[in-house]
Amino acid sequence: MREGIILVKRIMSMTLEQLKTLIFELDDCMDDYLYVYDIPDDVYCISPHALERFSIPQSQFQDVLKTHQDFVYHHDLQMLQDDLSQMIDGKKDYHNLQYRWLDKTGKPIWINCRGRIFYNDHHQPHYLIGCINEIGKKQKADNASGLLNEFTLKNVFSHYYTQIHKGFMLRLGIDDFKEINENKGMDYGDIILEETAKCIKKVIHDHQRLYKIVADEFAVVDFESPLDEAIELYHQIRCQLTEFIESRNYESFFTVSGGIVALDNQHDYLEIMRWSEFALNQAKENGKNQYAIFDMNAYNDFQKKRELLKELYQSVNNHMAGFAVYYQPVIDMKDQSIHGVEALLRFQSERFQNVSPIEFIPLLEKSGLIIPVGKWVLDQSAKMYNFVKDQLPDLKIQVNLSYIQVLKSNVLQEMKNVIKNNCLPDGHISVELTESGFIESDRQFMKFCEGLKKNEIMLLLDDFGTGYSNFQYLYNLRPHTIKIDRSMTQKALKNDYEKMLLKHMIEMAHSVHSKICIEGIETKEELQQIMEMQSDYIQGFYFGRPMPLKDFIKISKRFS
Repeated sequence: MREGIILVKRIMSMTLEQLKTLIFELDDCMDDYLYVYDIPDDVYCISPHALERFSIPQSQFQDVLKTHQDFVYHHDLQMLQDDLSQMIDGKKDYHNLQYRWLDKTGKPIWINCRGRIFYNDHHQPHYLIGCINEIGKKQKADNASGLLNEFTLKNVFSHYYTQIHKGFMLRLGIDDFKEINENKGMDYGDIILEETAKCIKKVIHDHQRLYKIVADEFAVVDFESPLDEAIELYHQIRCQLTEFIESRNYESFFTVSGGIVALDNQHDYLEIMRWSEFALNQAKENGKNQYAIFDMNAYNDFQKKRELLKELYQSVNNHMAGFAVYYQPVIDMKDQSIHGVEALLRFQSERFQNVSPIEFIPLLEKSGLIIPVGKWVLDQSAKMYNFVKDQLPDLKIQVNLSYIQVLKSNVLQEMKNVIKNNCLPDGHISVELTESGFIESDRQFMKFCEGLKKNEIMLLLDDFGTGYSNFQYLYNLRPHTIKIDRSMTQKALKNDYEKMLLKHMIEMAHSVHSKICIEGIETKEELQQIMEMQSDYIQGFYFGRPMPLKDFIKISKRFS
């Protein structure tokens, strides 16, 4: 108590200029911001480095309540003014308020402002002295792993940036860490993080630094060693983790993946972090429990896909602008008439021009955009029948469906609606499913196939023989038609053994009353060879490339 009274007297004996000098002297020693408010003279002083962060006009200013309006978030201003007014009026002698200041860009930043009133000899409020700290600011260390975190790593890079001539960053991520938290609890997850950090520390060298970055990820930084050392270090870490797991009698089994990036002074911190994240994700996508070295070509391809995906989103939101449906004739081998037409999706990008379906369809599937786009293709394909029904009244329209549409949307009901709305006769629309995209035992998939049969929608298996090559499909699904991929067709045309296999496949399909369509016929010579195999239908460039509707209408008139 006596010491507190002495301290108060010492503070009250100091002038504002002396207190300001003390704050300025301590400025380099702390991350938080010290301040003093001289209430009678209405003067405010704050640590100078606060000006680098916030929209404060000067480190010392007058007319305090009014000036605060320039850098206090407007929604919080009244709350602050009310609290300061109570202290000025002597109604309270402490200040502890959480509110928002504006940073240099005008963005609201949460702070906690604490302080106490120091009274003069007449017991009137004289100084409000305290400290301000950012409560939304990132932590500099991780308590679970006992390591410094990304905030510190960034500062280290800034310090060493111009001196980096070689070295590496090894970014490590615990595979499926979410499952550990879900099955064992977050406290157990913290133990795993702590033990993983210990395992890494055991094998890193004195010149290497270990940091905990995001969630379940760590980073080892080395400013001296070549890339080979990173690979060796990764394997040593895996060995240490295996020993730990065995010592716990496999109570919990987990693995780590690694992303490795070479360091130099040509690339900044943010680039290195993006690249290391990309390399780590590649290692996980390749099967986990392995490392991947950053490759710029692969990264540029990844960036291209991201930009393309943005355009796909924009196109979907802009009434499918850029998308088009092309049609390729399917020929009946009996009389070489048009039996049907396959509807094929095309996309023209403003930036990348004509994009191959091999590039954009996987992006549509992964993003879920295949659902609205697939629905649009169904509608467009059904509408085209009305343009050619006078010339080709028996035309069968074949529409490709993605397994995403089958599993994640009510595509069967959408097909029924399309058939009804466009007055399509029964049996005039077919569904093409790629063999490798489905598992025939999946109940939802089997239910979908049963629904197709009930509604007289024909099922076609596309690319048969290139995926699982599971002939049980023939007996369980009984598709109307099996389509043989061009790659298999080419093998049969060049190799007697492959040709014999294709003949047997055709015989097997016919034995269960399925039709065969051979794709990829491009020349008259190929056609003549395939005709010997008793295929039911033929499709390929020889009879016509995929084409816009207007071009298909012209062809249909020649076949009518």
